[in-house]
Amino acid sequence: MPERLPPEAVWLGLDLGTQSARCVAVDSTGEVLATASQPLTGRREGNRHEQDPEQWWNALADACREALTGIDPGRIRALAIDGTSGTILLADASGAPLTPGLMYDDGRATEQAARVNDAGADLWHHLGYRSMQPSWALPKLLWLLGHEPAASGTGVRLLHQPDLITWRLAGHQVPSDASHALKTGYHLTGERWPERLLAELAVPVALFPDVVRPASALGTVCAAAAARTGIPEGTAIVAGMTDGCAAQIGAGALTPGAWNSVLGTTLVLKGVSRRLVRDPGGVVYCHRGPGDSWLPGGASSSGAGVLAREFPGADLPELTTLASESASDAVAYPLVSTGGERFPFRAPDARPFVLGEPADEAERFHAHLLGVACLERLCFDRLDLIGAPVDGPLTFTGGAARNPYWNRLRAEVLGRPVRVPAHAEGALGMAVLAATSAGAGVEEAAAAMVRPAEEIVPDPARTARWAPVHLAFVDALTERGWLDPAVAAHARERTERAPAGTAHARERRDQ
Repeated sequence: MPERLPPEAVWLGLDLGTQSARCVAVDSTGEVLATASQPLTGRREGNRHEQDPEQWWNALADACREALTGIDPGRIRALAIDGTSGTILLADASGAPLTPGLMYDDGRATEQAARVNDAGADLWHHLGYRSMQPSWALPKLLWLLGHEPAASGTGVRLLHQPDLITWRLAGHQVPSDASHALKTGYHLTGERWPERLLAELAVPVALFPDVVRPASALGTVCAAAAARTGIPEGTAIVAGMTDGCAAQIGAGALTPGAWNSVLGTTLVLKGVSRRLVRDPGGVVYCHRGPGDSWLPGGASSSGAGVLAREFPGADLPELTTLASESASDAVAYPLVSTGGERFPFRAPDARPFVLGEPADEAERFHAHLLGVACLERLCFDRLDLIGAPVDGPLTFTGGAARNPYWNRLRAEVLGRPVRVPAHAEGALGMAVLAATSAGAGVEEAAAAMVRPAEEIVPDPARTARWAPVHLAFVDALTERGWLDPAVAAHARERTERAPAGTAHARERRDQ
Protein backbone atom coordinates (compact mmCIF):
# COMPACT_ATOMS: atom_id res chain seq x y z
CA MET A 1 0.00 0.00 0.00
CA PRO A 2 1.40 3.44 -0.91
CA GLU A 3 2.67 5.41 2.08
CA ARG A 4 0.44 8.29 1.07
CA LEU A 5 -2.69 6.20 1.68
CA PRO A 6 -3.23 6.09 5.46
CA PRO A 7 -4.08 2.51 6.46
CA GLU A 8 -6.83 3.61 8.84
CA ALA A 9 -8.58 5.85 6.27
CA VAL A 10 -12.01 5.15 4.80
CA TRP A 11 -12.93 6.50 1.38
CA LEU A 12 -16.51 6.89 0.15
CA GLY A 13 -17.67 6.23 -3.39
CA LEU A 14 -21.12 7.59 -4.29
CA ASP A 15 -22.87 6.42 -7.44
CA LEU A 16 -26.04 7.70 -9.12
CA GLY A 17 -27.22 5.11 -11.61
CA THR A 18 -30.43 4.72 -13.54
CA GLN A 19 -32.12 2.42 -11.07
CA SER A 20 -30.36 3.10 -7.77
CA ALA A 21 -28.26 5.46 -5.68
CA ARG A 22 -25.33 3.75 -3.97
CA CYS A 23 -22.73 4.42 -1.26
CA VAL A 24 -19.66 2.24 -0.74
CA ALA A 25 -17.15 2.64 2.10
CA VAL A 26 -13.69 1.28 1.24
CA ASP A 27 -10.41 1.24 3.15
CA SER A 28 -6.95 1.88 1.70
CA THR A 29 -6.40 -1.80 0.89
CA GLY A 30 -9.59 -2.05 -1.15
CA GLU A 31 -11.64 -3.88 1.46
CA VAL A 32 -15.29 -2.93 1.13
CA LEU A 33 -16.38 -2.17 4.67
CA ALA A 34 -20.00 -1.32 3.92
CA THR A 35 -22.35 -0.74 1.05
CA ALA A 36 -25.97 0.35 0.70
CA SER A 37 -28.28 1.40 -2.09
CA GLN A 38 -31.71 2.92 -2.51
CA PRO A 39 -33.95 2.58 -5.57
CA LEU A 40 -34.55 5.32 -8.12
CA THR A 41 -37.55 5.55 -10.39
CA GLY A 42 -38.06 7.45 -13.62
CA ARG A 43 -40.66 8.37 -16.21
CA ARG A 44 -40.36 7.19 -19.80
CA GLU A 45 -42.69 8.41 -22.51
CA GLY A 46 -41.68 7.93 -26.11
CA ASN A 47 -38.14 9.24 -26.48
CA ARG A 48 -38.33 11.13 -23.18
CA HIS A 49 -36.77 9.91 -19.94
CA GLU A 50 -36.94 11.98 -16.76
CA GLN A 51 -36.21 11.56 -13.06
CA ASP A 52 -36.96 13.74 -10.04
CA PRO A 53 -33.68 15.37 -8.90
CA GLU A 54 -34.91 15.54 -5.30
CA GLN A 55 -35.15 11.76 -5.38
CA TRP A 56 -31.44 11.61 -6.27
CA TRP A 57 -30.55 13.53 -3.13
CA ASN A 58 -32.93 11.71 -0.79
CA ALA A 59 -32.01 8.24 -2.07
CA LEU A 60 -28.28 8.94 -1.89
CA ALA A 61 -28.55 10.50 1.56
CA ASP A 62 -30.46 7.44 2.84
CA ALA A 63 -27.91 5.08 1.26
CA CYS A 64 -25.04 6.96 2.92
CA ARG A 65 -26.70 6.91 6.32
CA GLU A 66 -27.31 3.17 6.06
CA ALA A 67 -23.81 2.33 4.81
CA LEU A 68 -21.99 4.40 7.43
CA THR A 69 -23.77 2.96 10.47
CA GLY A 70 -21.08 1.36 12.60
CA ILE A 71 -18.10 2.96 10.86
CA ASP A 72 -15.91 5.20 13.02
CA PRO A 73 -16.57 8.73 11.68
CA GLY A 74 -12.98 9.68 12.45
CA ARG A 75 -11.73 7.31 9.74
CA ILE A 76 -13.75 8.84 6.90
CA ARG A 77 -11.51 11.17 4.89
CA ALA A 78 -13.02 11.97 1.47
CA LEU A 79 -15.71 11.14 -1.08
CA ALA A 80 -16.28 11.39 -4.81
CA ILE A 81 -19.44 10.91 -6.86
CA ASP A 82 -20.29 9.71 -10.35
CA GLY A 83 -23.51 10.12 -12.33
CA THR A 84 -25.00 9.23 -15.67
CA SER A 85 -23.36 10.97 -18.62
CA GLY A 86 -25.37 13.81 -20.16
CA THR A 87 -28.05 13.98 -17.44
CA ILE A 88 -28.89 17.62 -16.61
CA LEU A 89 -31.41 19.93 -14.95
CA LEU A 90 -31.93 23.63 -14.31
CA ALA A 91 -31.83 24.97 -10.75
CA ASP A 92 -32.38 28.33 -9.10
CA ALA A 93 -29.73 30.43 -7.37
CA SER A 94 -30.13 28.39 -4.16
CA GLY A 95 -29.70 25.05 -5.93
CA ALA A 96 -33.39 24.06 -5.85
CA PRO A 97 -34.41 22.15 -8.99
CA LEU A 98 -36.58 24.07 -11.45
CA THR A 99 -36.97 21.21 -13.93
CA PRO A 100 -36.95 17.44 -13.95
CA GLY A 101 -33.66 15.73 -14.61
CA LEU A 102 -33.40 14.97 -18.33
CA MET A 103 -31.70 11.60 -18.35
CA TYR A 104 -28.69 10.36 -20.30
CA ASP A 105 -30.82 8.72 -23.04
CA ASP A 106 -33.56 11.34 -23.33
CA GLY A 107 -33.83 11.95 -27.07
CA ARG A 108 -36.30 14.83 -27.32
CA ALA A 109 -33.76 17.45 -28.47
CA THR A 110 -33.52 16.43 -32.12
CA GLU A 111 -34.03 19.91 -33.57
CA GLN A 112 -31.72 21.45 -30.99
CA ALA A 113 -28.98 18.92 -31.82
CA ALA A 114 -29.13 20.02 -35.46
CA ARG A 115 -28.60 23.65 -34.37
CA VAL A 116 -25.74 22.69 -32.06
CA ASN A 117 -24.03 20.65 -34.76
CA ASP A 118 -24.40 23.36 -37.38
CA ALA A 119 -22.95 26.04 -35.10
CA GLY A 120 -20.24 23.91 -33.47
CA ALA A 121 -19.08 21.66 -36.32
CA ASP A 122 -15.47 22.87 -36.23
CA LEU A 123 -15.16 22.50 -32.46
CA TRP A 124 -16.78 19.06 -32.33
CA HIS A 125 -14.45 17.96 -35.13
CA HIS A 126 -11.47 19.21 -33.14
CA LEU A 127 -12.64 17.38 -30.02
CA GLY A 128 -12.98 14.13 -31.93
CA TYR A 129 -16.67 13.27 -31.71
CA ARG A 130 -17.67 15.23 -34.85
CA SER A 131 -21.25 15.92 -33.73
CA MET A 132 -23.55 15.84 -30.73
CA GLN A 133 -26.46 13.44 -30.39
CA PRO A 134 -29.91 14.60 -29.21
CA SER A 135 -29.30 12.80 -25.91
CA TRP A 136 -26.23 14.91 -25.16
CA ALA A 137 -26.47 17.66 -22.58
CA LEU A 138 -26.04 20.79 -24.72
CA PRO A 139 -28.97 20.03 -27.09
CA LYS A 140 -31.13 19.17 -24.07
CA LEU A 141 -30.13 22.46 -22.43
CA LEU A 142 -31.38 24.30 -25.51
CA TRP A 143 -34.63 22.35 -25.27
CA LEU A 144 -35.07 23.33 -21.62
CA LEU A 145 -34.36 26.98 -22.38
CA GLY A 146 -37.02 26.94 -25.08
CA HIS A 147 -39.71 24.97 -23.27
CA GLU A 148 -39.41 25.51 -19.51
CA PRO A 149 -40.86 28.82 -18.24
CA ALA A 150 -38.57 28.70 -15.20
CA ALA A 151 -35.53 28.92 -17.49
CA SER A 152 -36.16 32.64 -18.03
CA GLY A 153 -35.82 33.52 -14.34
CA THR A 154 -32.84 35.25 -12.75
CA GLY A 155 -30.02 33.28 -11.24
CA VAL A 156 -30.82 30.07 -13.15
CA ARG A 157 -28.05 27.46 -13.16
CA LEU A 158 -27.31 24.46 -15.34
CA LEU A 159 -26.41 21.45 -13.22
CA HIS A 160 -25.10 18.05 -14.23
CA GLN A 161 -26.51 15.21 -12.17
CA PRO A 162 -23.68 15.09 -9.55
CA ASP A 163 -23.58 18.90 -9.32
CA LEU A 164 -26.86 18.91 -7.39
CA ILE A 165 -25.39 16.47 -4.87
CA THR A 166 -22.07 18.26 -4.41
CA TRP A 167 -23.99 21.56 -3.91
CA ARG A 168 -26.08 19.93 -1.17
CA LEU A 169 -23.05 18.30 0.42
CA ALA A 170 -20.97 21.49 0.51
CA GLY A 171 -23.88 23.81 1.30
CA HIS A 172 -23.04 26.02 -1.68
CA GLN A 173 -22.34 25.61 -5.38
CA VAL A 174 -18.95 24.08 -6.20
CA PRO A 175 -17.36 23.47 -9.62
CA SER A 176 -18.43 20.68 -11.92
CA ASP A 177 -15.93 18.15 -13.24
CA ALA A 178 -14.66 18.06 -16.82
CA SER A 179 -15.93 14.51 -17.29
CA HIS A 180 -19.60 15.36 -16.76
CA ALA A 181 -19.15 18.67 -18.62
CA LEU A 182 -17.98 16.93 -21.82
CA LYS A 183 -21.46 16.48 -23.32
CA THR A 184 -22.38 20.07 -22.47
CA GLY A 185 -19.75 21.29 -24.94
CA TYR A 186 -16.86 21.88 -22.59
CA HIS A 187 -13.65 22.52 -24.54
CA LEU A 188 -11.55 19.59 -23.32
CA THR A 189 -8.26 20.72 -24.82
CA GLY A 190 -8.71 24.42 -24.06
CA GLU A 191 -10.26 23.63 -20.66
CA ARG A 192 -12.92 26.33 -20.88
CA TRP A 193 -16.49 26.86 -21.98
CA PRO A 194 -16.73 27.87 -25.69
CA GLU A 195 -18.20 31.31 -25.03
CA ARG A 196 -18.34 32.43 -28.68
CA LEU A 197 -20.28 29.32 -29.68
CA LEU A 198 -22.64 29.65 -26.72
CA ALA A 199 -23.32 33.26 -27.68
CA GLU A 200 -24.16 32.14 -31.24
CA LEU A 201 -26.65 29.67 -29.75
CA ALA A 202 -28.06 32.41 -27.47
CA VAL A 203 -27.13 30.44 -24.34
CA PRO A 204 -26.03 32.69 -21.45
CA VAL A 205 -22.61 31.62 -20.23
CA ALA A 206 -23.73 32.62 -16.72
CA LEU A 207 -25.79 29.41 -16.65
CA PHE A 208 -22.68 27.25 -16.63
CA PRO A 209 -20.72 26.12 -13.58
CA ASP A 210 -17.00 26.49 -13.15
CA VAL A 211 -15.20 23.32 -14.21
CA VAL A 212 -12.17 21.53 -12.77
CA ARG A 213 -10.38 18.30 -13.63
CA PRO A 214 -11.50 15.07 -11.94
CA ALA A 215 -9.82 14.43 -8.57
CA SER A 216 -9.66 18.17 -7.81
CA ALA A 217 -10.69 19.33 -4.33
CA LEU A 218 -14.19 20.85 -4.35
CA GLY A 219 -14.80 21.61 -0.69
CA THR A 220 -15.96 19.83 2.44
CA VAL A 221 -19.23 18.40 3.77
CA CYS A 222 -21.25 21.02 5.66
CA ALA A 223 -23.09 20.54 8.96
CA ALA A 224 -26.57 20.29 7.40
CA ALA A 225 -25.46 17.64 4.92
CA ALA A 226 -23.67 15.73 7.68
CA ALA A 227 -26.87 15.60 9.71
CA ARG A 228 -28.83 14.31 6.70
CA THR A 229 -26.33 11.77 5.33
CA GLY A 230 -24.24 10.62 8.27
CA ILE A 231 -21.06 11.70 6.45
CA PRO A 232 -18.90 13.57 8.98
CA GLU A 233 -18.77 17.33 8.68
CA GLY A 234 -15.49 18.40 7.10
CA THR A 235 -15.11 15.30 4.91
CA ALA A 236 -13.33 16.30 1.69
CA ILE A 237 -15.38 16.38 -1.52
CA VAL A 238 -13.36 15.33 -4.58
CA ALA A 239 -14.43 16.01 -8.18
CA GLY A 240 -15.68 12.77 -9.77
CA MET A 241 -16.29 11.41 -13.27
CA THR A 242 -19.15 9.89 -15.25
CA ASP A 243 -20.38 6.40 -14.39
CA GLY A 244 -18.50 4.71 -17.25
CA CYS A 245 -15.22 6.31 -16.22
CA ALA A 246 -15.93 5.47 -12.58
CA ALA A 247 -16.30 1.80 -13.43
CA GLN A 248 -13.09 1.96 -15.45
CA ILE A 249 -11.17 3.29 -12.46
CA GLY A 250 -12.84 0.71 -10.22
CA ALA A 251 -11.64 -2.03 -12.57
CA GLY A 252 -8.08 -0.70 -12.56
CA ALA A 253 -8.20 -0.34 -16.36
CA LEU A 254 -5.83 2.61 -16.55
CA THR A 255 -2.96 1.54 -18.84
CA PRO A 256 -2.87 2.33 -22.61
CA GLY A 257 -4.88 -0.23 -24.57
CA ALA A 258 -6.86 -1.40 -21.52
CA TRP A 259 -10.68 -1.48 -21.73
CA ASN A 260 -13.51 -1.81 -19.28
CA SER A 261 -16.95 -2.90 -20.40
CA VAL A 262 -19.73 -1.81 -18.05
CA LEU A 263 -22.93 -3.78 -18.50
CA GLY A 264 -25.77 -2.27 -16.51
CA THR A 265 -29.05 -0.94 -17.85
CA THR A 266 -27.03 -0.05 -20.94
CA LEU A 267 -23.58 -1.03 -22.20
CA VAL A 268 -20.73 1.46 -21.77
CA LEU A 269 -17.17 0.90 -22.99
CA LYS A 270 -14.20 2.94 -21.82
CA GLY A 271 -10.55 2.49 -22.82
CA VAL A 272 -7.21 4.22 -22.46
CA SER A 273 -5.24 5.87 -25.26
CA ARG A 274 -2.11 8.01 -25.39
CA ARG A 275 -3.82 10.30 -27.90
CA LEU A 276 -7.21 11.83 -28.60
CA VAL A 277 -9.19 9.33 -30.71
CA ARG A 278 -11.31 10.96 -33.39
CA ASP A 279 -14.34 9.15 -34.82
CA PRO A 280 -15.52 10.19 -38.32
CA GLY A 281 -18.96 8.79 -37.47
CA GLY A 282 -19.24 10.75 -34.25
CA VAL A 283 -20.34 7.95 -31.90
CA VAL A 284 -17.06 7.53 -29.99
CA TYR A 285 -15.89 10.33 -27.74
CA CYS A 286 -12.92 10.88 -25.42
CA HIS A 287 -12.76 11.99 -21.81
CA ARG A 288 -9.54 13.43 -20.47
CA GLY A 289 -7.96 10.78 -18.29
CA PRO A 290 -5.48 10.97 -15.44
CA GLY A 291 -2.28 12.72 -16.46
CA ASP A 292 -1.88 13.04 -20.23
CA SER A 293 -4.01 10.02 -21.17
CA TRP A 294 -7.35 10.02 -22.99
CA LEU A 295 -10.31 7.75 -22.29
CA PRO A 296 -12.09 6.88 -25.57
CA GLY A 297 -15.39 5.08 -25.44
CA GLY A 298 -19.08 5.13 -26.08
CA ALA A 299 -22.41 4.55 -24.41
CA SER A 300 -24.95 2.28 -26.06
CA SER A 301 -28.72 2.44 -25.80
CA SER A 302 -28.73 -1.36 -25.53
CA GLY A 303 -27.90 -3.50 -22.54
CA ALA A 304 -29.12 -5.56 -19.61
CA GLY A 305 -32.10 -3.27 -19.06
CA VAL A 306 -33.82 -5.21 -21.83
CA LEU A 307 -34.23 -8.15 -19.42
CA ALA A 308 -36.48 -6.18 -17.09
CA ARG A 309 -38.67 -5.22 -20.04
CA GLU A 310 -38.82 -8.61 -21.75
CA PHE A 311 -38.91 -10.85 -18.66
CA PRO A 312 -40.74 -8.88 -15.94
CA GLY A 313 -40.99 -10.76 -12.67
CA ALA A 314 -39.01 -13.74 -14.00
CA ASP A 315 -36.56 -15.75 -11.92
CA LEU A 316 -33.45 -14.61 -13.79
CA PRO A 317 -31.01 -17.02 -12.10
CA GLU A 318 -33.25 -19.94 -13.04
CA LEU A 319 -33.60 -18.63 -16.59
CA THR A 320 -29.82 -18.27 -16.78
CA THR A 321 -29.36 -21.90 -15.74
CA LEU A 322 -31.81 -23.07 -18.39
CA ALA A 323 -30.31 -20.73 -21.00
CA SER A 324 -26.82 -22.10 -20.35
CA GLU A 325 -28.09 -25.50 -21.52
CA SER A 326 -29.55 -24.05 -24.71
CA ALA A 327 -28.21 -24.97 -28.13
CA SER A 328 -30.14 -22.16 -29.81
CA ASP A 329 -28.44 -19.71 -32.18
CA ALA A 330 -31.29 -17.20 -31.97
CA VAL A 331 -30.05 -13.69 -31.24
CA ALA A 332 -31.95 -10.56 -30.18
CA TYR A 333 -30.99 -6.94 -30.70
CA PRO A 334 -31.19 -5.81 -27.03
CA LEU A 335 -32.24 -2.18 -27.45
CA VAL A 336 -33.45 -0.65 -24.18
CA SER A 337 -34.24 2.92 -25.19
CA THR A 338 -37.16 4.01 -27.35
CA GLY A 339 -34.95 6.84 -28.63
CA GLY A 340 -32.92 4.65 -30.97
CA GLU A 341 -29.27 3.59 -30.79
CA ARG A 342 -26.20 5.67 -29.86
CA PHE A 343 -23.25 3.26 -29.97
CA PRO A 344 -21.70 1.34 -31.79
CA PHE A 345 -23.80 3.09 -34.44
CA ARG A 346 -26.19 6.01 -34.46
CA ALA A 347 -29.73 5.17 -35.54
CA PRO A 348 -32.60 7.19 -34.03
CA ASP A 349 -35.10 4.87 -35.70
CA ALA A 350 -33.55 1.60 -34.45
CA ARG A 351 -35.97 -0.93 -32.96
CA PRO A 352 -35.50 -4.30 -31.22
CA PHE A 353 -35.71 -7.51 -33.25
CA VAL A 354 -35.01 -11.23 -32.93
CA LEU A 355 -33.20 -13.41 -35.48
CA GLY A 356 -34.21 -17.06 -35.40
CA GLU A 357 -37.04 -18.83 -33.62
CA PRO A 358 -36.53 -19.37 -29.87
CA ALA A 359 -38.42 -22.49 -28.83
CA ASP A 360 -39.24 -21.37 -25.29
CA GLU A 361 -38.62 -18.68 -22.68
CA ALA A 362 -35.15 -20.01 -21.86
CA GLU A 363 -34.09 -19.79 -25.51
CA ARG A 364 -35.64 -16.33 -25.83
CA PHE A 365 -33.72 -15.29 -22.72
CA HIS A 366 -30.51 -16.73 -24.17
CA ALA A 367 -31.12 -14.79 -27.40
CA HIS A 368 -31.00 -11.54 -25.42
CA LEU A 369 -27.84 -12.53 -23.54
CA LEU A 370 -26.24 -13.41 -26.87
CA GLY A 371 -27.46 -10.19 -28.47
CA VAL A 372 -25.66 -8.09 -25.86
CA ALA A 373 -22.50 -10.11 -26.50
CA CYS A 374 -22.74 -9.57 -30.25
CA LEU A 375 -23.37 -5.85 -29.80
CA GLU A 376 -20.34 -5.67 -27.50
CA ARG A 377 -18.18 -7.34 -30.15
CA LEU A 378 -19.47 -4.87 -32.72
CA CYS A 379 -18.40 -2.04 -30.40
CA PHE A 380 -14.83 -3.34 -30.54
CA ASP A 381 -15.11 -3.77 -34.31
CA ARG A 382 -15.91 -0.08 -34.62
CA LEU A 383 -13.25 1.01 -32.13
CA ASP A 384 -10.63 -0.98 -34.03
CA LEU A 385 -11.75 0.58 -37.33
CA ILE A 386 -11.18 4.16 -36.11
CA GLY A 387 -7.74 3.35 -34.71
CA ALA A 388 -8.44 3.10 -31.00
CA PRO A 389 -6.04 0.67 -29.25
CA VAL A 390 -8.15 -2.39 -28.35
CA ASP A 391 -5.65 -5.17 -27.64
CA GLY A 392 -4.89 -4.49 -23.98
CA PRO A 393 -6.45 -6.20 -20.97
CA LEU A 394 -10.26 -6.25 -20.81
CA THR A 395 -12.39 -6.15 -17.68
CA PHE A 396 -16.12 -6.58 -17.13
CA THR A 397 -17.97 -4.50 -14.55
CA GLY A 398 -21.56 -3.43 -13.94
CA GLY A 399 -24.50 -5.27 -12.41
CA ALA A 400 -24.56 -7.91 -15.14
CA ALA A 401 -20.98 -8.92 -14.31
CA ARG A 402 -22.46 -10.82 -11.38
CA ASN A 403 -23.82 -13.39 -13.87
CA PRO A 404 -20.99 -15.95 -14.45
CA TYR A 405 -22.62 -17.59 -17.46
CA TRP A 406 -23.18 -14.27 -19.20
CA ASN A 407 -19.57 -13.27 -18.54
CA ARG A 408 -18.33 -16.48 -20.16
CA LEU A 409 -20.69 -16.10 -23.13
CA ARG A 410 -19.48 -12.55 -23.72
CA ALA A 411 -15.85 -13.67 -23.51
CA GLU A 412 -16.58 -16.48 -25.99
CA VAL A 413 -18.18 -14.11 -28.50
CA LEU A 414 -15.32 -11.65 -28.13
CA GLY A 415 -12.71 -14.41 -28.37
CA ARG A 416 -10.42 -12.91 -25.76
CA PRO A 417 -9.60 -13.36 -22.06
CA VAL A 418 -11.55 -11.22 -19.66
CA ARG A 419 -11.01 -10.26 -16.04
CA VAL A 420 -13.87 -9.70 -13.61
CA PRO A 421 -12.82 -7.64 -10.56
CA ALA A 422 -13.94 -8.78 -7.13
CA HIS A 423 -15.99 -5.60 -6.69
CA ALA A 424 -17.30 -4.62 -10.11
CA GLU A 425 -18.95 -1.24 -9.60
CA GLY A 426 -18.46 2.43 -10.30
CA ALA A 427 -18.82 3.37 -6.64
CA LEU A 428 -15.49 1.65 -5.94
CA GLY A 429 -13.89 3.74 -8.68
CA MET A 430 -15.12 6.86 -6.93
CA ALA A 431 -13.66 5.63 -3.64
CA VAL A 432 -10.33 5.22 -5.47
CA LEU A 433 -10.63 8.75 -6.84
CA ALA A 434 -11.48 10.05 -3.36
CA ALA A 435 -8.28 8.43 -2.06
CA THR A 436 -6.19 10.62 -4.35
CA SER A 437 -6.95 13.45 -1.92
CA ALA A 438 -4.23 11.89 0.27
CA GLY A 439 -1.66 12.68 -2.43
CA ALA A 440 -1.54 9.38 -4.30
CA GLY A 441 -2.01 9.28 -8.07
CA VAL A 442 -5.05 7.54 -9.55
CA GLU A 443 -3.03 4.59 -10.85
CA GLU A 444 -1.22 4.30 -7.53
CA ALA A 445 -4.49 4.34 -5.56
CA ALA A 446 -6.10 1.84 -7.94
CA ALA A 447 -3.13 -0.52 -7.60
CA ALA A 448 -3.64 -0.53 -3.83
CA MET A 449 -7.44 -0.68 -3.75
CA VAL A 450 -8.61 -2.75 -6.73
CA ARG A 451 -8.64 -6.42 -5.69
CA PRO A 452 -7.37 -9.21 -7.96
CA ALA A 453 -9.78 -10.26 -10.66
CA GLU A 454 -11.13 -13.62 -11.77
CA GLU A 455 -9.92 -14.45 -15.29
CA ILE A 456 -12.09 -16.07 -17.94
CA VAL A 457 -10.23 -17.69 -20.86
CA PRO A 458 -12.67 -18.68 -23.63
CA ASP A 459 -12.51 -21.91 -25.58
CA PRO A 460 -11.54 -21.06 -29.20
CA ALA A 461 -14.05 -23.64 -30.45
CA ARG A 462 -16.86 -21.81 -28.66
CA THR A 463 -15.70 -18.52 -30.17
CA ALA A 464 -15.79 -20.13 -33.62
CA ARG A 465 -19.33 -21.34 -32.96
CA TRP A 466 -20.62 -17.82 -32.29
CA ALA A 467 -18.82 -16.16 -35.22
CA PRO A 468 -21.60 -16.86 -37.79
CA VAL A 469 -24.20 -15.61 -35.32
CA HIS A 470 -22.27 -12.37 -34.92
CA LEU A 471 -22.07 -11.90 -38.69
CA ALA A 472 -25.78 -12.59 -39.11
CA PHE A 473 -26.45 -9.97 -36.43
CA VAL A 474 -24.19 -7.47 -38.23
CA ASP A 475 -25.90 -8.21 -41.55
CA ALA A 476 -29.35 -7.65 -40.03
CA LEU A 477 -28.31 -4.25 -38.67
CA THR A 478 -26.83 -3.30 -42.04
CA GLU A 479 -29.87 -4.44 -44.02
CA ARG A 480 -32.08 -2.25 -41.86
CA GLY A 481 -29.94 0.76 -42.78
CA TRP A 482 -28.71 1.38 -39.25
CA LEU A 483 -25.11 0.18 -39.46
CA ASP A 484 -22.56 1.84 -41.77
CA PRO A 485 -21.47 -0.71 -44.42
CA ALA A 486 -17.82 0.23 -43.73
CA VAL A 487 -18.21 -0.80 -40.09
CA ALA A 488 -19.98 -4.00 -41.17
CA ALA A 489 -17.19 -4.81 -43.63
CA HIS A 490 -14.57 -4.30 -40.91
CA ALA A 491 -16.55 -6.51 -38.53
CA ARG A 492 -16.61 -9.23 -41.18
CA GLU A 493 -12.88 -8.86 -41.83
CA ARG A 494 -12.07 -9.20 -38.13
CA THR A 495 -14.37 -12.21 -37.83
CA GLU A 496 -12.85 -13.89 -40.87
CA ARG A 497 -9.56 -13.57 -39.06
CA ALA A 498 -11.26 -15.72 -36.40
CA PRO A 499 -8.11 -17.70 -35.61
CA ALA A 500 -6.44 -14.35 -34.94
CA GLY A 501 -9.47 -13.40 -32.91
CA THR A 502 -8.83 -16.36 -30.63
CA ALA A 503 -5.10 -15.74 -30.46
CA HIS A 504 -5.58 -13.97 -27.13
CA ALA A 505 -6.99 -17.16 -25.67
CA ARG A 506 -4.31 -19.42 -27.14
CA GLU A 507 -1.52 -17.16 -25.95
CA ARG A 508 -2.91 -17.22 -22.43
CA ARG A 509 -3.25 -21.01 -22.53
CA ASP A 510 0.34 -21.38 -23.74
CA GLN A 511 1.76 -19.30 -20.91
